Amino acid sequence: MSKLCNTTPRQDGFRMPGEFEKKDGCWLGWPSRSDVWRNGGKPVQKVWVELATAIATSESVTVAVGHDQYLNARGMLPDHIRVVEMSTNDAWFRDMGAMFLVNDATKEVRGLDWGFNAWGGLEGGLYFPWDKDDLAAAKMCEIERLDRYRGPMITEGGGLQCDGEGTLLTTESVILNPNRNPGMTKAEAEQIFSDYMRIDKVLWLPRGCKFDETDGHIDDLACFVGPAELLLSWTNDENDPQFEVYAEAFEILSNATDAKGRRLTIHKIHQPSPAVWTEEEAAGVDVTPDATQRLAGYKVMGSYINYYVGNSVVVVPEFDDPYDQPAQELLSQLFPDRQVIGLKNAREILLGGGNIACVTQPQYAAG
Repeated sequence: MSKLCNTTPRQDGFRMPGEFEKKDGCWLGWPSRSDVWRNGGKPVQKVWVELATAIATSESVTVAVGHDQYLNARGMLPDHIRVVEMSTNDAWFRDMGAMFLVNDATKEVRGLDWGFNAWGGLEGGLYFPWDKDDLAAAKMCEIERLDRYRGPMITEGGGLQCDGEGTLLTTESVILNPNRNPGMTKAEAEQIFSDYMRIDKVLWLPRGCKFDETDGHIDDLACFVGPAELLLSWTNDENDPQFEVYAEAFEILSNATDAKGRRLTIHKIHQPSPAVWTEEEAAGVDVTPDATQRLAGYKVMGSYINYYVGNSVVVVPEFDDPYDQPAQELLSQLFPDRQVIGLKNAREILLGGGNIACVTQPQYAAG
């Protein structure tokens, strides 16, 4: 059974791990809604199979699929990938799924269930409704028979980057946005992160990347690759619209210390070339009142930081871009004990509004 705890993770000795820590598995949803994914999701489903198969070489993979797509997904995915029936509004499991906390002393794992409103609810949210997505975390914990906590704020996993040692990296434009947590102060947010993720220090960046539909998730901008060690998206082109965002983040982080008082080592990874929706791509998306309309020329935010770190692999998006190979070479240096796998045609995920990190939810191991 899975019960809802009336205590806090800090009280019970649980912490949020870093993305590079050991995992028992990985969760994904299944893309199919025709007003988000072009051509009814058929092109991106093929990429999903490649992504799930790559991760499954490292740890077990579960794909949550709605009833109407269950047989299709089961038929497309390899037999060793678990497919479970779960109704959701879409497939962004990093943002709506349970975050998994660990207790190093008792070797237990529990789920953390934040409120979810599709990145802004009725004030800038990307689709409606989101009620099924908001239940996904509880369902995941029920399937895994893990107890869970309900965090007292609306946020998404893609907006939170943790080092596993008490430091959290996030953006004001997401956490303090009135479309999620109206009136919330930094101090109030920091107390919640302390109670529910065992965070001792929050590193705040004012904003995320431009053209990011989530109001600026951190997972396109910067991420921890180890304790006191960060990877930061970058461009040397001062005329690029992202340059000022990257430079601002670099300045702040260069002068910051983590929860243990350490200065941060920052590695720069060059961004892929800017991308926009083509007329053919936009024509393949249904126009409905329930989702943000995609138009030809619509700019999308690509990032090599939006990857997945498994126990033995790092799966990174490829964009048929000159910077694909340098990005993979840098990740191979930063993760020498893991195989770096480039996911071809990752643009299909990007067109939906995110990338690899956004659609994967790591389930951490208990010690």
